[in-house]
Amino acid sequence: MATEQGFLGRAFGDRDDVLLTLLDNMIWPILAVVLLGVLVFVPQTFRSVQLILWGAVPIGLLVLAESLCLLSGHFDLSIGSIAGFSAMFTGMILGTCPSCWSLTTSPWIGFAVILTVGALIGLANGVMIAKVGLNPFLQTLAFLIIFEGAKTAMQTQPVTGLPRLYTQVGGTPRFAIGLMLVAFLIAGLLLRYTSLGQAVYALGSSEHSAREVGVDTERLIIVIYTVSGLLSAIAGLMLTGFVGVVPPLIGEGLVFQAFAGAVIGGISLFGGRGKITGALGGVILIQVVQSALNNSPVIGATQIQMINGIVLLAAILLYSTQTKLRARILASGAV
Repeated sequence: MATEQGFLGRAFGDRDDVLLTLLDNMIWPILAVVLLGVLVFVPQTFRSVQLILWGAVPIGLLVLAESLCLLSGHFDLSIGSIAGFSAMFTGMILGTCPSCWSLTTSPWIGFAVILTVGALIGLANGVMIAKVGLNPFLQTLAFLIIFEGAKTAMQTQPVTGLPRLYTQVGGTPRFAIGLMLVAFLIAGLLLRYTSLGQAVYALGSSEHSAREVGVDTERLIIVIYTVSGLLSAIAGLMLTGFVGVVPPLIGEGLVFQAFAGAVIGGISLFGGRGKITGALGGVILIQVVQSALNNSPVIGATQIQMINGIVLLAAILLYSTQTKLRARILASGAV
């Protein structure tokens, strides 16, 4: 009898482990279903897989930035505006337009400027949240508004005439895709195998507990937001290379897709749980849906924004369902 109970216990325990594993990795069956649906109803979407992945690079880097913030129990509403402002600021220095500054034509100075601008804005976010104690929502919302406005104040026309090497970084599909994958790989390895990654998860689970075990939470928050700003700037560089110019609306609205990609990929909105591989799956899903919408003959350009909102709502509902199922399984006491 005891043996039978032990067997049943192990069987139910294994079942719950399987269910929890499925919940943590549900992005992959969802992605498979979406890919099958797109293949059936909008097959022209897959005329160029490389183009889909190339188009996913900027949003992928923003999803990675947002995922790091979410895992630490914070979030960043300003990533899209950082990408847009840093790209426009650098474009004003390098490019040509009626009001451009045109200070230099060196692409290397351009790389240094755009990365420095993004990192400094991220650093400012981190300092204001960690040292001054501002709420992350209010702080990053303020920066979203400030840098969107600053970008528009600088220029309302496309900036052209950028150095060739500067645009080639994001304009070369294989290099851009490789850069995104390397960024995800490095982030995944750091989070899984280093004390820094464990500190990020600990901070996201409980800031008080993380501080109790010796994590310098203020410094960690500053580092995370600085990295988020840096990744956002690289996304701005990739966007510039993708279109070959700096359009006036660059970076606008991308924060919502970044949130959707991270949440669909299984990153917890409340921190401490989620995998970077799942976030990469969320990036691919978001880009496939976007490409399918652009290629669909029955959906007009004016409807795409509305459908993007529906995708975001679906992501939130999915996350809510996942959280409830996880809580129910854990509450059963079998795990």
